Amino acid sequence: MKRICAVYRSSRSEGMYLYVDHTEDLTRVPDDLLVRFGTPARSMTLVLHAERKLARADVTKVMQEIAENGFYLQLPPQPERLDPRVVPETDD
Repeated sequence: MKRICAVYRSSRSEGMYLYVDHTEDLTRVPDDLLVRFGTPARSMTLVLHAERKLARADVTKVMQEIAENGFYLQLPPQPERLDPRVVPETDD
């Protein structure tokens, strides 16, 4: 199965993206999520299918979330996941 997907980047959070079905666009994204997301800026259009590799998400999960919920929200990576040598600061 293939799905044409529109990808939007958040105006409020670097590295946060919304994947939605290209034909439905943002119609199924809850209003409260859009408020937190900020102004969506269209980033790209992708054709998703089981063999496609995505850099930071499992394509099967993305397609499933879009089918069930109308969107997939990709959160920014955590600093320690970017570089395993980075240790989060602690309040000592």
